[in-house]
Amino acid sequence: MNYGGLFDPKQKEERLKELEREMLAPNFWDDKQYSEKIIDELNDIKNDLKSINEIKNKITNNIEILEQLKEENDEELKMIVEADINNIENEIKVLKVSLLLSGEYDKENAIVEIHSGAGGTEACDWAQMLYRMYTRYFVKKGYQVEIIDEQLGEEAGLKSVTIIVKGFNAYGYLKGEKGVHRLVRLSPFDSNNRRHTSFASVDITPLFDNKKVDIDLKENDIKIDVYRSTGAGGQSVNTTDSAVRITHLPTKIVVTCQNERSQIQNKEKALEILKNKLYQLEIEKREAKLKNLKGTQKEINFGSQIRSYILHPYSLVKDHRTNTETSNVDKVLDGDIDIFISEYLLDNFKN
Repeated sequence: MNYGGLFDPKQKEERLKELEREMLAPNFWDDKQYSEKIIDELNDIKNDLKSINEIKNKITNNIEILEQLKEENDEELKMIVEADINNIENEIKVLKVSLLLSGEYDKENAIVEIHSGAGGTEACDWAQMLYRMYTRYFVKKGYQVEIIDEQLGEEAGLKSVTIIVKGFNAYGYLKGEKGVHRLVRLSPFDSNNRRHTSFASVDITPLFDNKKVDIDLKENDIKIDVYRSTGAGGQSVNTTDSAVRITHLPTKIVVTCQNERSQIQNKEKALEILKNKLYQLEIEKREAKLKNLKGTQKEINFGSQIRSYILHPYSLVKDHRTNTETSNVDKVLDGDIDIFISEYLLDNFKN
């Protein structure tokens, strides 16, 4: 196991000094969006350096114990070292993933959309469960979350939700979550307590820097509808007709926003997201290397899932792309999805 070159702390320390010098500039705080990115990167590097040092110390301590075990055979001590070696391997894997996020858009913030699929109320409840899972993951990562649109299910759960996730490498970590997620369980909505299968889709796109997005929206190409806000969004949404839905007629892209306090603010936010999506399409057209950035959207139904969450007749979460699995479903649904994210990113790096 040799990760020396990949985990070169000197290079990171140089970048850290560079960022600290940049923060001392008198006009550093003039551009809030830019300054937040610098701070996020600085904190990320500090965390990486801390992790590298902790891993190095653990390895050094274990080498000393192994030398001691040559002199005397202590089974209990041997078991402790073996367990610690496994922990170190996992820590190295997590650190390696963070260092591999060097794609052109990996460091960007992300737009996360969750849509319920086949299964009616069951699917809406599943979309709500996924939303809870991801928000808990965002809290663990220290990401900021802003709800843009929230469509409630008729009886329970969510028909759809759109959120902006802000944090260093947000898109890089989340990009592999795009796809259909399948749930198998005994239904809480079925009086006969039968097993049901539900589906929901997750879409992840980078939130580009506004300075990069140069999209000229023609008035004839967009249709704007206003309606009454329905979700809980923000600090309780107005009951006036403040929600905005914008349809881009040439591409059929639809964006809605209802969390802001006024129709004007909702319109501005919706236009920003629409321009983001159109900018992404332009990138895909111009650069073949980004053809998988948006990916192929599969039908939200049987046979199209990237991951299955099985609560009955046994407990299992399995990613069908990497074959990574765990029986601790509750832990996963509480936001502990690093194992799936890491394996997906490592697998794609190999390819």
